[in-house]
Amino acid sequence: MELDFKSIGKRIKIARIKCNITQETLANKIGITPQHVSNIETGNSSVSLPTLVAIANLLKVSVDELLCDTILISKQVFEKEAKELFSDCNEYEIRVLVDVLKATKHSLRNVKMFELSMKENE
Repeated sequence: MELDFKSIGKRIKIARIKCNITQETLANKIGITPQHVSNIETGNSSVSLPTLVAIANLLKVSVDELLCDTILISKQVFEKEAKELFSDCNEYEIRVLVDVLKATKHSLRNVKMFELSMKENE
């Protein structure tokens, strides 16, 4: 399995912005160049494990949170993300989002059932 460096970079950028830290500050604190931070965030460069850990520690996020689009078992990370998504919503927004989630879940399960029935008919 290949790592999705664009997704990892995107999550690093989001975490950095949430911490109100510039690329330059991040780079200086972990000992890399601002250009390398930029390349990591855009997915143009891979990130080494030591650098990834340093970034996670500085931004106070888990490495799981940065890798969750790549690892198979990441339910807890996405549940936390969903909770954060709902945290600043008003009652109407929550209701609409829950309706969208229910419809999406229903569609996903219907597609899965359809695919299983097609495989059985082969």
